[in-house]
Amino acid sequence: MDALKIFVRITELKSFSRAAEDLAMPRATVSAAVAQLEAQFGTRLLQRTTRKLSLTEDGSSILERAHMLLDEFEALHHQFRAHSAPLTGKLNVDLPSRIARRIVIPALPQFLARHPDLNITLGADDKIVDLVENGIDCAIRVGPLSESSLVAKPLGMLEMINCASPAYVQAQAQLESPDDLPMHKAIHYGNKRNGHLNATETNWDYVDSDGFEKTASIPCRISVHTVETYIASAVAGLGLIQVPAFDVSDLLAESKLVEVMPRWRPAAMPVHALYPHRKHLSPRVRVFMDWVAALINEKIIN
Repeated sequence: MDALKIFVRITELKSFSRAAEDLAMPRATVSAAVAQLEAQFGTRLLQRTTRKLSLTEDGSSILERAHMLLDEFEALHHQFRAHSAPLTGKLNVDLPSRIARRIVIPALPQFLARHPDLNITLGADDKIVDLVENGIDCAIRVGPLSESSLVAKPLGMLEMINCASPAYVQAQAQLESPDDLPMHKAIHYGNKRNGHLNATETNWDYVDSDGFEKTASIPCRISVHTVETYIASAVAGLGLIQVPAFDVSDLLAESKLVEVMPRWRPAAMPVHALYPHRKHLSPRVRVFMDWVAALINEKIIN
């Protein structure tokens, strides 16, 4: 089990030296642990060069099973401990940037005060990362989910709204219904990975008066790939955006943004908690996920 823990940490940090430092072990001990596993399994787990460390195909398979075994071992260890016992160990989490900044991080000091021996690595990017490949224990995702082997726990639906700056609304043509959209500019939200960053038009989703979801194309002059830049561009008067209402509640209150076309809002977006498909969740993952789910439901879910 100790060798598996070392192997998992090496894959998370992508370095023998960093894993040794993190685990407070000599580098030789870390290397010996991997050599021991490779000898026991009769296969190479890692490809090592002077510049790169990567998993072999067998290493990827064993890594997934290692996570399962370690989680089950930890669950067994905690079986007879009180549910409220302080959590220990390391937790790797991935959250959307706005949920992390506006919801989770402000409440995190109280959570960590209850669990002083827990260490959290918090990824807060708008890029979708592979949970298994990156050793991530749990994640929150907003929007439709792609097919995967991950376990998804629905948390609720995010209310969406249409927004623009007051200056944009005053300077442009009327905007009272979807029929007016061709006379306007929208800000395009894309991402570098799918190659849809430099767009000249973007899709505008809305629900019509009969409850049907529809899409219209709107010209755009600016494309962005982070939510922060997306919202900042709207505040600067560069065009229309569609965002979760909680994302811009403060900006609406300060009149830096105004809602437009309230009768034609986009459909609400689903929110899910995700984790790799393992039979038993470790106590730290289960407790943290329950805490985040409660926070999200309290703050932003209708």
